[in-house]
Amino acid sequence: MNGEKMKTLKCVLLLIIISLIYSSCNVESEKTRVILDTDANNELDDQHAIAYMLFNGNDFDVEGITVNKTQSGGDVDQHYKEAERVVKLCNLYPEIKIYKGANGTFDEIKDHVNESDFDGIDAVNFIIARARAKSDRRLVLLPIGKLTNIALALHQDPSIASKVRIVWLGSNYPDPGEYNQDNDLSALNYILDVSVDFEIALVRYGKPSGTDAVRAYLSDIEEKMPGKGPHISDPVIGRHGNAFTNFGDYSLNLFKNINLHGDPPSRALFDMAAVAIVKNPSWAISSKIPGPKLVNDNWVDQPENPRKITIWENFNKEKIMQDFYYCMENYVLVKPQ
Repeated sequence: MNGEKMKTLKCVLLLIIISLIYSSCNVESEKTRVILDTDANNELDDQHAIAYMLFNGNDFDVEGITVNKTQSGGDVDQHYKEAERVVKLCNLYPEIKIYKGANGTFDEIKDHVNESDFDGIDAVNFIIARARAKSDRRLVLLPIGKLTNIALALHQDPSIASKVRIVWLGSNYPDPGEYNQDNDLSALNYILDVSVDFEIALVRYGKPSGTDAVRAYLSDIEEKMPGKGPHISDPVIGRHGNAFTNFGDYSLNLFKNINLHGDPPSRALFDMAAVAIVKNPSWAISSKIPGPKLVNDNWVDQPENPRKITIWENFNKEKIMQDFYYCMENYVLVKPQ
């Protein structure tokens, strides 16, 4: 090979290397920075949301997980332990950090946030710190339980409102009620009054337009989940007993220990659907509406309100569930931050 051809070959190789480096950096920059806020011990959709998020390493930079207490599942320590179980089963503990949040409600805690040990301080301080962190990507706060930790962080440091995007799994809007909403109405009311990017992945019990329609059938869980996910050497004792070395086996155990609905038997994976639309917004329909308000626990529209919020509805349940099972089979673990 003459000198001219050798020089050309070297130039081509150099361009390929530069292109690969650029592509790698570009992929990293396109990942979504996220903190998942969860009442993990409530039922079973939180656990599947956590695993799905942690198995989507090409899409998410998971900065941490925060937990809070809702009416079911015990105090915040129990929710912490359940989140810890799932992170361990995903082979990412202790690299993915978990922070304890609030037992109480926003109204009960907000006047104490300047105290050194207020209820939820670890989660609230973590959310604020990560929102303040220098980045060219806005932080997504993904609460899939009550909104207490998020509202307290905004209350303690209003400057983070411009640095975060909140995507909340909750509400039957325009109908009243819903579990996450009812667990802390004061937190929701506070966020509705704050100028922050606020989006709601609607639940809408019993209706095809909400995340209630995104269902995992027991027959599919029995067929597709056993053995899925990384296998760990130290077994984890599940909340219903038994020892597990992978998330797939634990998933089946969770389904075997909860009331199922419908024929064929199924359970909605509400929280996982919220993670899915952050990953791929085409899997639901979003619309901006003037921010409504809650009056006596009922929604009241405010058509003249200049402040807009986003609602997500009409979830593509087939594509979401197809992607969920695909990721269980072909997981890519997130890289701890």
